[in-house]
Amino acid sequence: MDIRQLRYFLAVAEAGHMTRAAEQLGMAQPPLSQQIKALESTVGMALFKRHAKGVALTEAGRALQADATRLVHDFDALQGRMQLLAEGKTGRLAIAFTSSAAAHEFTPFALRECRARHPGLVLEIGENNAAEITEAVAESRLHCGLLRVPVARPEGLAFDTLQHEPAMVALPIDHPLALRQRRGKPLAIRIADLEGEPMILVRRPGAPGLYANLLALCDEEGVRPRVVAEVARMLTNLNLVAAGTGISVVPSSMVGVHRHAIAYRPLVDGGRLDVPLTLVYRSADNMGPTATFTALLNTLARQGTP
Repeated sequence: MDIRQLRYFLAVAEAGHMTRAAEQLGMAQPPLSQQIKALESTVGMALFKRHAKGVALTEAGRALQADATRLVHDFDALQGRMQLLAEGKTGRLAIAFTSSAAAHEFTPFALRECRARHPGLVLEIGENNAAEITEAVAESRLHCGLLRVPVARPEGLAFDTLQHEPAMVALPIDHPLALRQRRGKPLAIRIADLEGEPMILVRRPGAPGLYANLLALCDEEGVRPRVVAEVARMLTNLNLVAAGTGISVVPSSMVGVHRHAIAYRPLVDGGRLDVPLTLVYRSADNMGPTATFTALLNTLARQGTP
């Protein structure tokens, strides 16, 4: 017994005539009769009584009709749900962001657009550092992640750069570098100004990323900042800056956090520091809901929104 035979059976039961049912199904009458006989052989009972005007359901046929109707309906509904899943219109999507990626105006905008355009998608959102997000995507514990500079590039992962923004220096509000002015305007910070300054880094020890790039730039300029703390998250970094522990470099989208305690200044040499917003996902699994999400974010990024 298969779903096709049940469809044939229901068509004959509704038409009450083998030939009319075959016409409605778009097939010849003999193959339809053979399928009905095969179904009757499978259930071990006659399902129709033949008479001069066509066929009528037997008691066994009436019993089968109710279950067959339910099964065919459920099968069609399942096919519809799977089709929507394959088209990326429904399903679950597990995503995580770094705190600095979440602070970028593009991120909440993209989430709102995703929910508005694809209401059938269920977004499960979390937060972590870039290394943990990358590992979780690689190990299929997450579908996608949004981070800044990738700290690792495991095989099989795709990294799409969505946006770029300048780097800013975050300083305790009473720091001498924060107080410097010219003609009443705060002065930008140069890499040379970081010589000997207590520096707070957001990174996994030994991993590349924005802060490794910053240290490499300092090294090129012969500048030796003093690393006083390495933390896992950007907000922890800014909490320490606000407490006067040291200074740091952050994406410009973080400007405004602890505004009462932190001064943000442009980095003159920051053009060589790339501060992207990066989407990470598994290349081989870029289908269904994942493909819908990655395509939407790349489209929004190309449009220059928000």
